[in-house]
Amino acid sequence: MRARWSALLLLLVVTTMWQTDVTAQAATRGRLFPPEDLGTLEGPDRDEWQQPERVMDALGIADGARVADIGAGGGWFTIRLARRVGPNGVVYAEDVQQPMVDAVGRRVARESLRNVRTILGTYTDPQLPDAELDAALLVDLYSQLREPVVVLRNVRRSLRPGGRIGIIDFKPGGFGPGPDDNRVAPQTVIDDATKAGLRLVRHETFLRYQYLLVFTPAR
Repeated sequence: MRARWSALLLLLVVTTMWQTDVTAQAATRGRLFPPEDLGTLEGPDRDEWQQPERVMDALGIADGARVADIGAGGGWFTIRLARRVGPNGVVYAEDVQQPMVDAVGRRVARESLRNVRTILGTYTDPQLPDAELDAALLVDLYSQLREPVVVLRNVRRSLRPGGRIGIIDFKPGGFGPGPDDNRVAPQTVIDDATKAGLRLVRHETFLRYQYLLVFTPAR
């Protein structure tokens, strides 16, 4: 009888720990990055470890391209995309937080860039034009998405034939400049993308702290 009660107690403890872990994950999933902490995203060494030129090469972003920076934050990647696509291209800088959209607008004005369009999106739809984009980029955003499959499905709708979606996020393990917790494994992103009607075409490993997954619409 004592052994039976011990087994039941162990089961109760394990179940409680699992429920606590699930609750904690649910609480952090979809938590938005605070606008007041934007400065932490722009360390002087970010160009070195983020390698934006190689990222844009992997997505095939060229002069005249039409691209989107989804979850643009303060616009660090936005201005680099804008320089890459040139005056004949367009960059849609989207965020769901108005302070972020405003920050991008101010930055674009300081840089005298005329090829950036700011967009206030929703939690499930970036509000991008249909069938227009050559590429879309989501950087350090995935853990903030409340309904990632729905978001990816809406981004897919915005792509031209042959268009690509690049997803960059910090590798699990808690190292590097990113958050210590709530990191999303690459396979989770791949599984979600498959449900959204996308297929993986490249899994790049050249970034020191992050992974880059490149998707295109599945046939």
